[in-house]
Amino acid sequence: MADFLRLAVLLLVLLALPSPQGPGGIPERWLPWAPLRIADKPNLLTPFKLSRLGRDAALCRAVLDEAPQLQATPVADREVGPDCRLTDAVRVTRTAFALETPFLLSCRGAVALALWETHVVQPAALELLDAPVARMQHLGSLACRDVAGRAGRRSRHAQADALDVAGFTLADGRRVSVLRDWRDAKSPAGRFLREVHRGGCRSFNGVLGPDYNAAHADHLHLEMGGGRFCR
Repeated sequence: MADFLRLAVLLLVLLALPSPQGPGGIPERWLPWAPLRIADKPNLLTPFKLSRLGRDAALCRAVLDEAPQLQATPVADREVGPDCRLTDAVRVTRTAFALETPFLLSCRGAVALALWETHVVQPAALELLDAPVARMQHLGSLACRDVAGRAGRRSRHAQADALDVAGFTLADGRRVSVLRDWRDAKSPAGRFLREVHRGGCRSFNGVLGPDYNAAHADHLHLEMGGGRFCR
């Protein structure tokens, strides 16, 4: 409800401003009907624009094509298990960072990932660790299973709508591990992980970290779809 009210207020303000065609026009990133651009810094309209991508496969692919650093190939829609289905998904072989293994992810999830890496992860690494991220470690995306401890409720992993990130390797060879470094909140690595966790909540619908429960001690869970949460 709070997000809806903020969006409503923003729309009223935008409607009161001059036309985008005239002097002092509104930048596209502040126009609800304009497509999302990965290069634009996320704002209050970003969740709304991301939600559109889940309903418009062609628009999502067009947005994803604007992320040249992300190498992704569309895969066919198909059932992958009971109540588990790939819909508008891509096979990701590289993001802004090198990967040890490819993964499948929904198109809207891949767009959210590109936003997160561009506007949160890399800036945080440069500010807090004095080196850029070169490689990302993950624990996978697609898994035809229920939410842990909730039988009968499918995880977002069941639709490749979630990715578990375990850590990063910096350009200078240092490694940042969620399992090892989250515990020390005052260390540069610990501060970095908390920053990318918080920042993920601006791109993804749901983010879970080690403070949520023991099952997430070694990774950050990033998902699209479902409810909004940041824990």
